[in-house]
Amino acid sequence: MTPETIPAAASGPWPAPAKLNLLLHIIGRRDDGYHELQTVFQFLTLSDWLYFDVHRQPAGVRLARQTAGVPATADLCVRAATLLLETTDRMEGVTIYNDKRLPVGGGLGGGSSDAATTLVVLNRLWGLGLQPEELARLGLMLGADVPVFVHGQAAWAEGVGERLTPVTPPQAWYFVLVPPVSVSTAAIFSDPGLTRDTPRTKIPDLLSGVGHNDCEAVVCRRYPEVAAAVDWLNRFAPARLTGTGGCVFAAFATQADAQAVAAQLPADWSGFVARGVNRSPLLAAME
Repeated sequence: MTPETIPAAASGPWPAPAKLNLLLHIIGRRDDGYHELQTVFQFLTLSDWLYFDVHRQPAGVRLARQTAGVPATADLCVRAATLLLETTDRMEGVTIYNDKRLPVGGGLGGGSSDAATTLVVLNRLWGLGLQPEELARLGLMLGADVPVFVHGQAAWAEGVGERLTPVTPPQAWYFVLVPPVSVSTAAIFSDPGLTRDTPRTKIPDLLSGVGHNDCEAVVCRRYPEVAAAVDWLNRFAPARLTGTGGCVFAAFATQADAQAVAAQLPADWSGFVARGVNRSPLLAAME
């Protein structure tokens, strides 16, 4: 999307940052079929960028351009804006423009982050006055990762990912590999080979470096491209899957260290360097 396609009156750009799961433990399965998790969320400096052209007529929500592979009715920006209108019984209109930078199905939380930015920004633009806790509750109806993006603080998360405790992991530089796959979260969580009995971990253990991603073995088995990315990145630093994948990341002490690895990336592979941050760029933009 080029800037010329976005009306000058539109509000934005508003960041919808990526996230990493620094670890992801599956400690059990609930009676309702959802999994009990322990994970750590940290934001990245790479974002989608959203613009909102608000109006009263016509009322309703419109997406300016459909994200490839995502039907407009399933787009989380549309669903978030619609949910706001239904919850507050308002007759407002908005056209949403998404300058999409984050890969779909990459485990970086792009859809959830888009939804959270939509909730937070339209709450202000429409003058709805909902508090962050209320927006987070609405976000949970859209996806388990949405609340952490609404609150905007790096967090230790439990339950399905909605019980959040702020934490401050090191703000490392990361090199993130982006294999050419879109991983289905539902397929990974339903795989019979998924580990579902990792013992509970405490926050001090996290800070000492303990942790892994229980989804990694299943994703690597189902997607050889992800397995190859893990193997390649492990040559330089410990590599780990984020979320249910397929992106793979490794931490480095400096930007130069991360960029040195990026410079060795095979020509037909894709990846990027970004900083891990414990405060979402969206919070700074809202100020």
